[in-house]
Amino acid sequence: MAELVTARVDSWAWAVRLFKTRSAATTACRAGHVRINGEKVKAAQSLRVGDEIRIRSGGFDRIVVVSRLVVKRVGAVVAAECFVDRTPPPPPRETVALVATRDRGAGRPTKRERREVDRLRGR
Repeated sequence: MAELVTARVDSWAWAVRLFKTRSAATTACRAGHVRINGEKVKAAQSLRVGDEIRIRSGGFDRIVVVSRLVVKRVGAVVAAECFVDRTPPPPPRETVALVATRDRGAGRPTKRERREVDRLRGR
């Protein structure tokens, strides 16, 4: 079997389980959330071994380096061998600000609840 030289970025990201669906990978590329070697790319951009991919998701960047090209969806064990994860660890929970949330449909907060929220935010 011959080794692949290039692959589409959306197809590869879906095949190695960085996205749940190929259409989600394509949408992320169109929205500018996928970068190869620091440059925004289209879904059909060719990908080579050694390229660095940054995927913006949930407010954080996931950084991976391509070590093997695949175009068909593979199992989790094989997918883990296809890239090197260089994503920095998330910040500790203490540094992440707490966000006050209300139940949907609970209506407008009362004066007491607004004061509690202000106290949480340090105002």
